[in-house]
Amino acid sequence: MTIQMPKGKLVQSLRDMHVPNERDDAVQKHLNRLLHVDDEGRPTAEPCRFTADKETRGIAVIEAAGGGKTTAIRTVLQSTEALRMNPATGLPRYLEIQIPSPATHKSVGLAILEATGMSGVSSNAKAWEIWGAVRKRLGQMGIKVLWLDEAQDLVMAQSANETETTLRTIKTLMQGDNAVIPILSGTRRLGEMTSFDPQVSRRFTKIAPSDLDQSTDQENIFGMIDAYCDEAGITARLPDDLAVRLMTGSRYRFGRVIETIVNAIECAIFDGATFLTVDHFAEAWAMQEGCDPGSNIFWAPDWMSISLDAGAEEYEQARSKRQQKKIERG
Repeated sequence: MTIQMPKGKLVQSLRDMHVPNERDDAVQKHLNRLLHVDDEGRPTAEPCRFTADKETRGIAVIEAAGGGKTTAIRTVLQSTEALRMNPATGLPRYLEIQIPSPATHKSVGLAILEATGMSGVSSNAKAWEIWGAVRKRLGQMGIKVLWLDEAQDLVMAQSANETETTLRTIKTLMQGDNAVIPILSGTRRLGEMTSFDPQVSRRFTKIAPSDLDQSTDQENIFGMIDAYCDEAGITARLPDDLAVRLMTGSRYRFGRVIETIVNAIECAIFDGATFLTVDHFAEAWAMQEGCDPGSNIFWAPDWMSISLDAGAEEYEQARSKRQQKKIERG
C-alpha cells in the first residue's frame, strides 16, 4: 500500500526545495576569494587580509525584493564547509541578522548582540559601548562572516550622519585580530552607500543579479515547473505563453517566480487535482495580488496592458522624498 504524504507536509517539501541559480554561483565566487585556502585549495574559515594584511573585504548583494538573494546567500553559507561549524562552540562561523527598521547606529549594534544570544543590553548604553561589545562577542564566538540582511535600511536612516557612522563602524569590524567578512544584502537602495562613504563602498565587491529575460528564460521556467511537479506527483498542462505571463506577473524576479510556482501547485494539491493548469496559477496570483478576474495576468486576454505596482511605486517615491528631506535637515 502506498502511503501518501500529508498535503501540508508535501507543500512544505516544495518550499524547502532549492533551485541553483546565478546568485548562488556569484555569492560563492565572491566569498571564496575572501577566504584563505588550505594546502589542497579548499576554503578555510580564516578571512584574507588586504592592504598590507590589515583589513578584510566585504560583499554587497543588491537586488530588488523577491529576486532570491536572501535564499542564495543562506544556501551558500550553509554549504560552505569551513563556515558550517566552529568546533569550539558547536555553532556556525557566520551570523545572520536582519537590519532593524528604523536603522540607527545603536539599533544595528543591539540587533547584532541579540543575534549572538546576548540580550538585555540597555538601549541607554553608549554607542561605543554597544559596538565594543559587538566586536568582543563576535571574537568570542569565532564568527568570521557577518551577514546583514535588509541592509538598504542602513542608507535610509534618520540622517546622513547616522548612515555614515554605521557604515564606518562596520568598516572597523573588518580590521584587527577578530576581523570579519561583512555581507550586506538589500534592495537597489543599498547601492547608494557609495554616496555616503566611498571609502567604505570600495571595500565591498558588488553582486547585482540580472532580471529574468523573456527571450532566454522561458525554457528554464518550464523546466523548473516540471521539477516541482515531479516532486508533488502531478503533471503540468500549461499554455505556451504561461512562462511569459509568469515572468511578467513576478516582475521578472527569480524568487517571485519560484514562489508563484509553489503556490500554484499548492492550489492544485488542495483541490485534489492531478494536473497543474493555468487556473491554479491564476488562483495563486489572485490570492497574492488581490485582483479581480479581469485584472488577473493569467486570465486576461490583454494581460500585457495590466499595470503592476503602480501604487507601490508612488509610495516608494513619496518615501524617498521624505527620506531625502530628513537627510538635508541633517
